[in-house]
Amino acid sequence: MKLLNRLKLKSRMILILGLMALVQTGFIGLFAVHYLHQSLDEQIGQRALHVAKTIAALPTIVEAVERRDSAYLQPVSLRLAEKTQARFVVIGDSEAIRLAHPNPEKLGLSMADDEGDDSAEALVHGKGYISKALGSLGWSMRGKAPVFSTDGTRVVGVISVGYDLDRVADIIHRYRLTLIAVISFSFVLSAMIAVWFANHFKRAIFGLEPEQIARLFDEQKATLESVREGIIAVNADGCITTFNRAAVDTLGLPENTQLNGRKITDVIPDSAMLEVLQSGEPHYDQELWFNDHVFIANRLPLKQGDQITGVVSSFRRKDELDLVSKKLTRIQQYADTLRSQAHEYSNKLHTIAGLIQIGANEEALALIGQETRSHQKLIRLLLDAVPDPILAGCLLGKYNRARELGLRLKIDPESRMTELPDHLPREQLVSILGNLIDNALEATLKHKGVNGEVTLSMTDLGNDLIFEVEDQGPGICESDQQRIFEKGVSSKGKEGHGIGLHLVKSLLNNLGGTITLEPVAETGSRFIVYIPKQREQRSAEFHSEQDAGL
Repeated sequence: MKLLNRLKLKSRMILILGLMALVQTGFIGLFAVHYLHQSLDEQIGQRALHVAKTIAALPTIVEAVERRDSAYLQPVSLRLAEKTQARFVVIGDSEAIRLAHPNPEKLGLSMADDEGDDSAEALVHGKGYISKALGSLGWSMRGKAPVFSTDGTRVVGVISVGYDLDRVADIIHRYRLTLIAVISFSFVLSAMIAVWFANHFKRAIFGLEPEQIARLFDEQKATLESVREGIIAVNADGCITTFNRAAVDTLGLPENTQLNGRKITDVIPDSAMLEVLQSGEPHYDQELWFNDHVFIANRLPLKQGDQITGVVSSFRRKDELDLVSKKLTRIQQYADTLRSQAHEYSNKLHTIAGLIQIGANEEALALIGQETRSHQKLIRLLLDAVPDPILAGCLLGKYNRARELGLRLKIDPESRMTELPDHLPREQLVSILGNLIDNALEATLKHKGVNGEVTLSMTDLGNDLIFEVEDQGPGICESDQQRIFEKGVSSKGKEGHGIGLHLVKSLLNNLGGTITLEPVAETGSRFIVYIPKQREQRSAEFHSEQDAGL
């Protein structure tokens, strides 16, 4: 077995298939020779019995046996043996005394002297039979028939016809040589087929040895289990062929659930993997809803040549990705705040330095006091009204950004946002407010110019969190008010816009919130955002838009 394992796959297949062909043809050959031997013995025996019965029925033979006329029977038996190609024809009387025999010296002697003679069956019971025995002339297949008297009432003698078994041995020998040739040919043919099949099989498995395939399978299994993302693969029939334990855990299925062989639609109804299976188009970073959780999934078709053989999907719960996104959002907000402050304070410091250089010390002190009072007022407001550091950092950054643009971001001093729910994703809230404030600043700067003002008010009274962002922009016409939240629709009329408000709407849908738009005075717009404090099930409309399988 160790030696076999050391051989290459091709050598093993040639050896195994060759040995199988050798064993099979050997067994078949032995059975054929044995069967042929028995058939030939039976045929020769039947022929000997038939000749014996024919001779026993000749009237001249019957009369000569009744007369015990050995002189007549001796030459007749020799002629009959020659004509029937028998080895011998022996005739005996009712006492089994030889009346005719190829060896004249045996005449008058009893047939019972021969080893294995059993003429009693014919003489006593009057029946013909076949026997294989060693007689005075050697081994032969004999047929013995009783000779009845002329009136048919009694047995008066016996006829024994024998055929030499050497002919049977010659025939068997010829067949044995033929069989050896057939076995040799079968072995060579099997070896050729094994070579062809081994080459074809090796191409199909990319030239790998079985041990290498087993090792790769173990490595693949270990790799799948080490990946924290859920992975599911299906074949062309939509049946699951591969999955890892992370897939079971991520989907919230029982721990010991076995997915192999099950239809993907039985596990995940309306699975989008079937769409990829039909279209062959991959899906990247698709957000979907399953089992009360949001997932981010990628789906790739598996192809063999031009034929799609299956689909593999990797997925992970969105809230896990949000942990990373939340950290990045905090860093981004801090960076924006620091950048804005650094830029603003750089300008202020240059101004103060210039005032000092020209001797305007009182003006420099006044500017420093004004700047200090302004920031202290904003910081006190944020500390009292917005204790959440992420939201406060976002507002401080937008405040400084407005000042960079020559605008003012006014936060209503009556605002209060101290009851932010723990389940509310801060990065989504920051994204909503950030987009609304950026749009408001851009619209105000475009229409009003510098010294324009954007107003923000917040309240957490009641069951909802309410944010109002008011700008001094040109306003939004009634026709656009119905479409402003659609992707690609923008009041700016430029390519690359129409994304921010669509993102805001999508995030609010995810949070179960709403947004309304109101015109303000002659120009300007007010966006009002409502976000419920309690987590609610998504609406049926959002389900129909976003719900999809992995």
